[in-house]
Amino acid sequence: MSYTIEGRTGPWELVIGLEIHAQVISQAKLFSGAATEFGAAPNSQVSFIDAGFPGMLPVINEECVAQAVRTGLGLNAQVNLWSRFDRKNYFYADLPQGYQISQFAHPIIGEGAVEITLADGATKTIGITRLHLEQDAGKSLHDQHATKSFIDLNRSGVALMEIVSEPDMRSPEEAGAYLTKIRQILRYLGTCDGNMDEGSMRADVNVSVRKAGEGFRTRCEVKNVNSIRFVMQAVEAEARRQIEVWEAGEEVFQETRLFDTARGITRSMRSKEDAHDYRYFPEPDLPPLVLEQDWVEALKAALPELPDVRRARYVAMGLSPYDAHVLTLEKETAVFFETVAKGRDAKLAANWVTGDFFAALNRLKRDVADPPVTAENLGALLDLISDKTLSGSLAKQVFEAMLETGKAPGEIVEERGLKQVTDTGAIEAVVAQVMEANADKVAEYRSGKDKLFGFFVGQTMKAMQGKGNPALVNEVVKAKLSE
Repeated sequence: MSYTIEGRTGPWELVIGLEIHAQVISQAKLFSGAATEFGAAPNSQVSFIDAGFPGMLPVINEECVAQAVRTGLGLNAQVNLWSRFDRKNYFYADLPQGYQISQFAHPIIGEGAVEITLADGATKTIGITRLHLEQDAGKSLHDQHATKSFIDLNRSGVALMEIVSEPDMRSPEEAGAYLTKIRQILRYLGTCDGNMDEGSMRADVNVSVRKAGEGFRTRCEVKNVNSIRFVMQAVEAEARRQIEVWEAGEEVFQETRLFDTARGITRSMRSKEDAHDYRYFPEPDLPPLVLEQDWVEALKAALPELPDVRRARYVAMGLSPYDAHVLTLEKETAVFFETVAKGRDAKLAANWVTGDFFAALNRLKRDVADPPVTAENLGALLDLISDKTLSGSLAKQVFEAMLETGKAPGEIVEERGLKQVTDTGAIEAVVAQVMEANADKVAEYRSGKDKLFGFFVGQTMKAMQGKGNPALVNEVVKAKLSE
C-alpha cells in the first residue's frame, strides 16, 4: 500500500531524493597531506593549501580516488574512467579560498542502484544519479565567544563523496531505509565510517508533494540532517508544510531549509541557488582525472563481501531472512556471528547472538565492538550445548556467569558444578525418590490423570537443580510411571 499524507483536499504523495555527504576514510585530505583525525585541537590539522594561502597547488590523494571507485562499485554504479574537477565559487568565512574544488559536469561515478528492505519485508530499488568527489569546508563556531565567531579549519579540505539519489523514495520509511543501506554499504567497504554524530555522514533531503498522477512539483532542500531518525522526521515535517502551502492556494518556492529538531519543523535558510550562481568552471590547477580500467578491475577484485551477498549466504546456511537481515546490518555484528557459528550449527548460533547476546548488549549498554562476552567464548558455550554437557536452561545460567566474570564457559561449569547429568542410573534414582514422596499422585496418574506427567518431570528437574538432561528425564519418568 502506497504512503500518502491526508490533507484537506485529499491524499498527497511524497517525492523524496537524498544527497548524502560521506567523509572518505583516508589518512590525509583530498588535496593536501594534512591529517584527518576526528577530535584534534582546532586548527591543528591545516596545511597551507587548506588555509587558502596564495600560490599553493592542490595534489590529488590517490587513496581518496580509490575509495570513491570502491564505493561506486559497491553501489553497482558506472565508474567513469575520465572525470574532471571544477571550481564552485562562493564566499563564506570558513571557506578561505573563496571556492570549493568539486566535480560538477563530469563526476567520477555515474548511475547506479541499491535495493532497500522495508519493515514489512518488501524490497524496492532506488536509483543513484551520481557520486562525485569534493573537498569539505571548515567549521564556524558561534558559541565560543559572546560577540565573535571562531573558525576551525581542521575539516577544510577533507575528502567528501556526495552520493545523489534519484527522486525514487515515497515515504519517510523509504528515506530512512535508503540512508541506512548506503551507510551499511560504505561501512562494509571501509570507505566511510558512517558516524553521523561526528559529522562524517550527513544528508540533504529534497522533498516535494503532488497529487496522484501529477508530474513533479517544486521541491525544497532540507540541509545537513545528521541522523536517520531526523531524516525521516524532516521528510514528514517538510511534506506537511508544503501541503498546507498548496492547499492555502499559495505556491511552494524552491529554497534551502533547516530542520529544527527541537520543534520538529523546517525553517527557511536561503533561496535555492542554481548552478550559474556558483560560476562553475574547470579547476585550472588540476588536470582531468584519468583512470586505467585494469586499476579499477583490481579494486573490484579486492572488494569485501557486501551485505546483500552475505545476507543471501546466511539464508542458504538455514537462517531465516529476518535473522540474516539483522545479522548483516552492521559489519561488526556479521563478523562476530561468523566467529560464533564457525564449525557449528548456524541456526543455534543465530538464536544466541540475536537473543541472549543482543539482550545483554542492550542491558549493559555495550555494542558488538566492545562485547561483554567474546565470540570465541560464546561459541564454546554452544559446543557445551551441542555435546549435551549443558541443557538450555543451564546454558543460560552459564551465560549470565560469563557476563559477570568474563570467564570461559568450561571454567564456569567446572567451578560451579553445572554439568548436565546424563547418567541414566542417577536420573532413575532421583525419579524413584520423587515417586516415593508423591505416592498419591503416582496413583492418580496411573488411574488416568495424564496431565500429572509434567509434575513428575518438574519435581525431578528441581531435585537435580536443573542439571538433568531434559530428554533423558522425560524418558525415565515415562518408563517408571508405566511400570
